[in-house]
Order: sequence, then structure tokens, then C-alpha cells
Amino acid sequence: MTIEAPRFDPVKYKETTREQWQEAAEAWHRWGPTLEEWLGQATEIMLDMAGVGSGSRVLDVAAGAGGQTIAAARRAGPDGYVLATDISSNILEFAAESARQAGLANVETRVMDGEGLEELEEGSFDAVISRVGLIYFPNQQKALAGMRRALKPGGKIAAVVYSTPENNKFFSIPISIIRQRAQLPPPLPGQPGPFSLGNPGVLEEAFRSAGLRDGHSQALSAPLRVPTAAECVRFERESFGALHQMLSGLDDAQRAAAWSEIERKLESFEGPDGFEGPCELVIGSGAK
Repeated sequence: MTIEAPRFDPVKYKETTREQWQEAAEAWHRWGPTLEEWLGQATEIMLDMAGVGSGSRVLDVAAGAGGQTIAAARRAGPDGYVLATDISSNILEFAAESARQAGLANVETRVMDGEGLEELEEGSFDAVISRVGLIYFPNQQKALAGMRRALKPGGKIAAVVYSTPENNKFFSIPISIIRQRAQLPPPLPGQPGPFSLGNPGVLEEAFRSAGLRDGHSQALSAPLRVPTAAECVRFERESFGALHQMLSGLDDAQRAAAWSEIERKLESFEGPDGFEGPCELVIGSGAK
């Protein structure tokens, strides 16, 4: 008798992801200053690669609380337009409020699955951006196809992703500890995750497979800097949905023990100037 290997369930995964971001929305927004300090340089490079400038019409996919939405809207100016989309309605409310507080009237938000962009008018955007979002789509090619369809001829898609686990220990160490404590198997074939597009050439190949041309990328060292390892753990504990999903099979005491071990391991990145968690991002783009 052959025992069938477990299969990744994209529908269940997406439902769980939506629920997690509905719950984590306030925390992700609250940690906004830390996020922008950490991801700000990568965001500007992404916007450069996408060609976002005055008058640009920009689609932001998996926009989250909208830090990169705000940056894009400021570049696009009053004659431009940014549509921020996300699977979570709660998190988009924070993105919309941030745009209002920034005095930006050129931002619209819409609850939308990044793999279901067909309702958008074809060829209506100059640029599509996605900051650490594309990695979590179960069907990355479907997402990219929808992004490409939304682009005008010559328009560009640009994305920020994590590189490899070895170069992102602020994140890979917690994942490794949780995987061991929860006795989780290795990721299943086709399963999305933080490092799914991180190996050299993988992001460019994904763009090429989606029919994009002139694909290129660059790596960027972007260490996560906070005062202490404990603060890093608090950030991840409150905001990182992927970790919560992995911890769901443990009871409260087991989860607390896992976080304690994570903090002990991350303390090795504390120094005289505080905590500096190793992180390397890849920023890539392709044109229609």
C-alpha cells in the first residue's frame, strides 16, 4: 500500500493567510517606521526599476499597510494614480488612512487577490510593484500574468523579495526553530514562502516565464536594525504571518518556548550599536 505524500492546499493556505493579515493589520501598521527604515532603500530601487515618476499610473499588489504605496504616490504626483490592492481589507484601511494623513489624493485601495487581477482594465497601468508580496502567492505565474495584462505596452513590473535563507538569518533562524519544534516537514513542491524566489536567477526566470522581457535584478544588503534581539522577536511575533501559520499546531506553552529559543539564538546579532539582523533582498524588474 502506497501512502500518498501530503499535498500543498493553495485554497486553504490563502484563506489562512487572509485571516492572519486581518488580525496582524494593526501591528503591521504600527511597526511602519521600522518597516520603512528597513525596506526604504529597496523600495526606492524598486520604484526606479519600475520607472515610477510624475504622472505614472501604478498598481501595487499585496500592498499591505502601504509604505511603498505612499512612496509611489509621492513620485507619481497629483497627475498620477496608485491603486493599492491586498487580500486583507483591514490592512488596506490602514493604507488608505496613511494616504489621507499624508495629503495624497491620488491613492485608491481595493480588496483584491493578487492572483485575480482580471477585473482590472487591460493595459491601464504604467508600472506594477510588489514589495515582499509575490513570494507568498501560491501561483506566482498566475499573479505575474495578471500584472502583465494590467500593464501598458512597455510598462514594467518590479518586485522586492528575500534572497536565500543563509543571507536572511533574522528570518531563517526563527523558521528553522519553529519547523523543528512543530515537527513540520520541508516545504512541499509548489509551496510559496519567504525564500521561494531568492536563489540567483530565479526571479528573472519567473519574469521570463510570464512573458516579460529585459528581466534583471540586484541584491541589496538590508539588515534589520532594532535596539535588541527581544525587540526583533516582538516585531516578528506581532507581524509575521508566516511564522504564526507555522506555530498554529503548538499550544501556548510550546509557542512561548519556541519564541524564547528564537530570542536566544538571535542575541548573537546584538552588538554595541544594538541588534543588526542579517537580511539580503533581491529587487528585480521586467518589461511588457
